[in-house]
Amino acid sequence: MNKLGTAFFITGLTMSFSTGTALAANTADHPAEAAKSTEQKIEGMLLPFMSPSKGRKLFASKGCVVCHAINGIGGEDAPPLDANTMPRIMNPFDFAAKMWRGAGTMIAVQQDELGEQIEFSGEELANIIAFVHSIDEQKKFSKADIPPRITKMMGHAETEEKDHDEKEESEEGKKPKE
Repeated sequence: MNKLGTAFFITGLTMSFSTGTALAANTADHPAEAAKSTEQKIEGMLLPFMSPSKGRKLFASKGCVVCHAINGIGGEDAPPLDANTMPRIMNPFDFAAKMWRGAGTMIAVQQDELGEQIEFSGEELANIIAFVHSIDEQKKFSKADIPPRITKMMGHAETEEKDHDEKEESEEGKKPKE
């Protein structure tokens, strides 16, 4: 256990606490400690260990990739989430708060594109946030990570967008010129 004072670092992610004791989670600096536990405890709080590799799989399997792209792989309906565009040090709770602010829109799009709202556990969300911030893990992300059912949805969304654009162009051609 290490006293961390006001900041707790996880490979570039930071969580601020006024006091507390935490299990060191930076696997680069403390691999033996990280291997012992998948959770960090801070005075009555349980924080999941943040795994970028699990987050990579979840980003694809949960359908985030339908709207968001990583390194050009994925949708274009929402901002890309390339780690190299993120601040070097990031508070994961700020990232979650940003998601919360866009929740209404994201839920509507999820229901339209995926047929239902995506559900996340706290651990899943922590892993996705770790992936979104990990340049090394994002280098491994490829179309092969995307499950066939999600790939099919992505193709469906592209077809719908193309059909919508063609319909608009057709309607514009029918309008009388002024």
